[in-house]
Amino acid sequence: QVQLVESGGGLVQAGGSLRLSCAYSGIVFYIHRMGWYRQAPGKQRELVATITNGGSTNYANSVKGRFTISRDTAKNTVNLQMNSLKTEDTAVYYCNAELSAAAVGRTNIWGQGTQLTVSA
Repeated sequence: QVQLVESGGGLVQAGGSLRLSCAYSGIVFYIHRMGWYRQAPGKQRELVATITNGGSTNYANSVKGRFTISRDTAKNTVNLQMNSLKTEDTAVYYCNAELSAAAVGRTNIWGQGTQLTVSA
């Protein structure tokens, strides 16, 4: 069974930095794309950043220039470096992966989420 586990959330002051990590486990044949999404209270889940197997990245306009997504294939992780954090970045951040794995084939899975709170 393939799983995603996020870590690195917490409380940080506005202007600060934090890094989120997402590790996947299981028999994964191929990662098509991984990414981070977030959901603030009362709002819909929205894309933050994605990275393809080839390394192409995509960012929400609201985080461009502040957030950086990267993959560490040796550690089976995807990271989100967040700088110049704003109070509006407060949300639950979810890791997402589109991958091909044993027993399930090509599938899209989500992590449980990690809370980021940015204080003024």
